[in-house]
Formats: sequence, C-alpha cells, structure tokens
Amino acid sequence: MALNYIWIAFFLIAFVIAFCKLVFLGDVDAFKILVDGMFDSSKASVMDIALPLAGNMVLWLGILNIGERAGAMNFLARIVGPFLSRLFPEVPKKHPATGQMMMNFSANLLGLDNAATPLGLKAMNSLQELNPNKETASNAQIMFLVLHTSGLQLLPVTIIAQRFILHAKDPADVLIPCIIATYVATIVGMIAVAIKQKINLFDRVILTWLGGMTAFILALVWYFTQYLDKEQITTVSKVSSNLLIYLIPTIFILGALYKKVNVFESFIDGAKGGFEVSVKIIPYLVAMLVAISVFRNSGALEYLNNGVRWVATQAHLDTRFVDAMPVAYMKPLSGSGSKAMMINVMQTYGPDSFAGRLGSVFNGSADTTFYIVALYFGSVGIKKSRYAIPAGLLADFAGVIAAILISYLFFG
Repeated sequence: MALNYIWIAFFLIAFVIAFCKLVFLGDVDAFKILVDGMFDSSKASVMDIALPLAGNMVLWLGILNIGERAGAMNFLARIVGPFLSRLFPEVPKKHPATGQMMMNFSANLLGLDNAATPLGLKAMNSLQELNPNKETASNAQIMFLVLHTSGLQLLPVTIIAQRFILHAKDPADVLIPCIIATYVATIVGMIAVAIKQKINLFDRVILTWLGGMTAFILALVWYFTQYLDKEQITTVSKVSSNLLIYLIPTIFILGALYKKVNVFESFIDGAKGGFEVSVKIIPYLVAMLVAISVFRNSGALEYLNNGVRWVATQAHLDTRFVDAMPVAYMKPLSGSGSKAMMINVMQTYGPDSFAGRLGSVFNGSADTTFYIVALYFGSVGIKKSRYAIPAGLLADFAGVIAAILISYLFFG
C-alpha cells in the first residue's frame, strides 16, 4: 500500500512542478524532459538492468544449486542458525532460506553486488514458500528485506574505484566512514523491525552475535587505520572482493566433488530458473524506475535541496553537507541514480572536497530501498509490503545522519 501511494506521488509531484514551469516560467520543454525520461528509463529497465541481471541470475542460481547439493547451505545454517532463528522465528530450523539469507548477507558484506542480488532473490523465494498469505509480506520477509536494504558492507569497492578514476588523492579514505555509517543503518533497521515484531533483542544469543560483529568491525577499522596506508587499503579492497567472488564457486565445486555430486548437471538445474525470474520482475522495474525518472527530471530533488539549505542556514549550521545531499536523496530510489549524483558531486566540488567525500559516504551508507522492495517483492508476487518501506527508510535516514556526523569527524 505504501509503495502505491509513493508511486502515485512521484507522478503527481512531477506533473505539478512541470506545469508550473510551463505556465509561470515559460519552460516549453518541461513536459518533453519528463516524457523523454520516461522512455529512456523504461528502455534502461529492460536493456541495462533486467537483461544483464538475467545473466547474473543464471550464473549465480546455478552456482548456488551446486552449493546446496554440496551441503554449504546446511553448513551455514548450523553456524548462524541460532542467531537467525531469533531474528526469524517464523523460519524453521535448518530451512534452506537460512543459508540462502546468510549467503546474501555475506555477498553484500563483501561488496559482491553481482552475486548478492541472485542470492537474495533465491532467499526471498524460499521465504515466500513459508508465507501463508502470498500477497502480503511476512514478518520474515520484512526483516530480511530491511537488513538487506540497510546495505551493510565492509568493502565498498565500486566507490573506491570511482574515486580513483576521478583522481582522488586518497581514494580509500572513505572506507572507514562507509563501514561505520552502513553499520549504524543496519542496527537501526534491525531494531525498528524487531520492536514491531516483538522480537527480544536482549536475548543472550542476539547480544553475543551483535557484540561479536561490532568487535569485528572495530578490529577491522583499527587494523586498517593502524597498519595500512591509503594505497594498501585500496589494494586490499580490490583484491579481496575479486578473490572472494571467485572463491565462493570454487569452494562449492570442491565440496560437490567431495560428495560425488554431478557438478555440471547441478549448475544447469539451478540456472534454469534464472531467466524466468528476470522476466517476471521487468514490470516492477519499469514501474519504479519510470516513476523515479519523472520525479528526478522534474527538478523536485533540486527544490528539496534548496529547502534543506535554507533550514540549515536558519539554524546557523555548516551548510557544506547540503552540497552532497542529492546523493542521499537518490540512494533509496536508484543505485545508478545515486552513483551518478556521487560522480557529479565529485566532479563539481572535487573528489577530495568535503562534499565529494561525504557524497561517497552517502553512497555507501545504505542500499536502494524502493528499488529492492519492487525487485524482491515483485519477484514473488507480494503486493502488500506492510511496514517494510517505512522501516527501510528509517534505516536509510539513520545511515544519512551517521554519514554526516562521521564525515565531519573524519574530514572536518
């Protein structure tokens, strides 16, 4: 229901702004820009997203099927089962969804975007099998989606690579702020959903796992800052991500060989459903990306930013953060849009400026809530998202606030 109102609002707001531009400012191209954007985004939804995603889906669903037959999912479920069983009480112990969710979280954690989406869609499909009301998101699906949209990531490789391309003095200097901001977003999203679902966060197992993850992230931050220089951090991020994305299928294949599984047939059996899923989500992608396009092309984000700048000025706050805010506005809407905004901010103000660095941290502080809701729920036919979007946006907002505070702390 929330997605329905938001989708309608994007179109109506864009119409009102374009109409005012035409009538009061004489901008005869106002509606042409909206229409051109609609056609461009609908084409991009299929040609640039759905079709490339089909290839990734075929590849990773095939690899995942090898892992399942090799026992990887059961192995992961035994390790993280006690923790996830508290967060997902509706999911039976040793259910395949547990291992699949863990694989998705792990891929996100390591910045393996191409692998994370197919793994996440597979996990959502498994959760849908447990859902008694097929058109309404279950508690487990909402918790999974919010944890996914919070975008917890330790290696923001694409952000560091883009800063390198734009000749930043220290491309990896945003690594630690990105880790902290996205961790804050994840914890806030988890707490919000747990409160709504009456999950006891003071359970000993949950506290132990959260404490362990916090200690690991703090140890990683300490190691990077104490023992690695900026170039080494960039190298470690690049090498680690590519190594791990190749290591996953290698381990699955070796495990399947050990269990005498026919590896090739397992891959083909799992890959068969990849293209079907990709085709199924095309209407949801087109609907969401077209709405985002008209909202952005109308100039609504620019007006919003001017309002934020005015409020900050009236409150006698430092307004440098406002220059990077378009990245924060776009992040919940579109990954490619927020990346484009990040690049634009770095090109305008410089990659080593406060705005350039903050824009990078914004882009790494959370994931694309609206896009993920449309993609994941659309793939299994969910029509009623319940409180998934508000909880996801709350996590995004926490990530934005954390990104601003941390950037002022790190970059002055």
